[in-house]
Amino acid sequence: MTSKRAGGPADSSTGAPQLEEEFGFAIGVIFRAYAKAVEATVADLPGGPRGYFILAAAVRGQAGSQRAIADRLGIDRTVMTYLLDDLEEAGLVERKPDPADRRSRHIVATERGAELWDELHSQVDRIDRQLLSVLPEKSQTAFRDMLTVMARDVDAIERTLLGDRAGEPSGPDKPVRASRRRARPNV
Repeated sequence: MTSKRAGGPADSSTGAPQLEEEFGFAIGVIFRAYAKAVEATVADLPGGPRGYFILAAAVRGQAGSQRAIADRLGIDRTVMTYLLDDLEEAGLVERKPDPADRRSRHIVATERGAELWDELHSQVDRIDRQLLSVLPEKSQTAFRDMLTVMARDVDAIERTLLGDRAGEPSGPDKPVRASRRRARPNV
């Protein structure tokens, strides 16, 4: 039985569309498969997947400042400091002074970082191709193009709506801040 409303197979017992036809469910399934495969691939890189995307931005000359890359990737600035410390200690990135603002540092990939990223990128690209392999080749290209358009639009909207708060997570990544209140002496 096929659901005319959703254009795919319907649940035989109820005639309702399958759960896989729900956009959020479908994109979640794909994301979890992608994230799991990429995480295993880049597990030895400081910061895992986050480190991979920081390194990717640095290799492409798109990292900019520490604050800019934190905001772009949605990583808390405190967490970003530790990630960059680890990547720098591994010899993969450097913080270079910004000639226009000496308080700011640009994140730049080292030669070693660029070489490692090339290796990891080819492995991640294989994951991409494997996930997309269920689609005809023309559709793979179209899907990537549409996804890129959507991602750019959503990213632009988030930056506009959130402003400076774009890099501050609200979930489990948000660091706990120490209370500034002093304990009062018992009188």
